[in-house]
Amino acid sequence: MHRPALPPLPHPDTTSATPSAASTTGLAPGSVCLVGAGPGDPDLLTLRAVQRLGEADVVLYDHLLDPQILRLAPPQASRICVGKRASRHTLPQADINRLLIDFARSGQRVVRLKGGDPLLFGRGGEEMLALAEAGIPCEVVPGISAALGAAAALGLPLTDRDHAQGCTLVTGHRRQGESTLDWTQHSQPDQTLVVYMGLGEASHIASQLLTHGRDPATPVAIVEKACSSAQRCVCGQLEQLPQLIADAAISTPALLVIGKVVTLHQQLLALRQQAMIS
Repeated sequence: MHRPALPPLPHPDTTSATPSAASTTGLAPGSVCLVGAGPGDPDLLTLRAVQRLGEADVVLYDHLLDPQILRLAPPQASRICVGKRASRHTLPQADINRLLIDFARSGQRVVRLKGGDPLLFGRGGEEMLALAEAGIPCEVVPGISAALGAAAALGLPLTDRDHAQGCTLVTGHRRQGESTLDWTQHSQPDQTLVVYMGLGEASHIASQLLTHGRDPATPVAIVEKACSSAQRCVCGQLEQLPQLIADAAISTPALLVIGKVVTLHQQLLALRQQAMIS
């Protein structure tokens, strides 16, 4: 039996190609790699992230990263903390961009190490643009985002056929003077809303969601230090959100998960506890 020949592969479209810092042999001198450090636990790093850290001459990293991750860089590599923590920045973004460019131009292999994923609320886009404008090759290594890490660690699915048809990720921290979120888009009962960097704005977030139609009894979870040994999760209702945070003395970094999927986490937790008692 003769099978028909497969059609030829289409010619690759090179018009949208971007310069890459990587080759099959590794990170090139004079280039930058934006590396996602994941949500906390070093075991959740990708293999590519570990490889790039091991090749670095310079590592520019944010606060709150597990020190074990920094140890993956060569002993002789420079390690420079550049921020950011609870809206307090060690360096302004423009200065971080300049450091990346200057180190790369000096022939260094530069790793910009970011919590979670570099392109999700990590200003990775701003850094990629600055590097591209300077003619510096840049590679991006994705990381597990805090929302996905927290969901896995807690048994908290962000979507579910019975409870949530979709999930929206937003940030509670915006540029100074910018308008607030369009809350009408985030008030649907069959949507999960995950708020990054929203701890300080929790009262405002809860108020706006309630004003725009969310049920006061909507389940919420506040996840502190997800995927670390200090991880905590506090659950309650939307109308209680600011009080829940105050009573539990939640500190950053923390995620707010708002939606009916939180009940699945609570059910799973109850079943696990029951199994331990039995």
